[in-house]
Amino acid sequence: MKKTILTFGLISGILASLMMLAMLPFFKYFEHGNMGMVVGYTDIVLVALLIFFGIRSYRDNQAGGVITFGRGFAIGLGISLISCVLYVAAWEIVYFNFMHGSMDNYFARLVEKAQSSGGTAEAIQAKVASIRHSQQLYENPLVNSLYTFIEPFPVDLLITVISAAVLRRKTRAGSVAATA
Repeated sequence: MKKTILTFGLISGILASLMMLAMLPFFKYFEHGNMGMVVGYTDIVLVALLIFFGIRSYRDNQAGGVITFGRGFAIGLGISLISCVLYVAAWEIVYFNFMHGSMDNYFARLVEKAQSSGGTAEAIQAKVASIRHSQQLYENPLVNSLYTFIEPFPVDLLITVISAAVLRRKTRAGSVAATA
């Protein structure tokens, strides 16, 4: 089980990191808009499919064709955690060494949106202060890591639950027909 988790987790994490790196030249064109989110989450879903293949590989090659939901979930969770940690590590290296401050435009747009949204001056001021606070927090590597971790992890967790449910099998595939 550990070998499957490590193998598929490393492949998934490296692939997620490479896909993120491949998108960096286009970062300024996406400007954190909808297209950037669509491309980013499409990449995350594609990479998360390795969770399905990892659980299936374990079931078919190491567990004799039998796997419970719990075991499948544990394998998927392990793959997800390794993948997400590698993704976060890649982003931390890239952000703090090559793209530091690249989120300033994003936060500036949030401030503009808050200021143009209407409402009382106090409400707008509070919203802007909250955005500025988030911007300061983003400069902390630990907080930055947590923000980055929660990008792929919910998707990975959903794929893990679905994969564990779809792939669970209490008896070997051929033994059901033999006993019927």
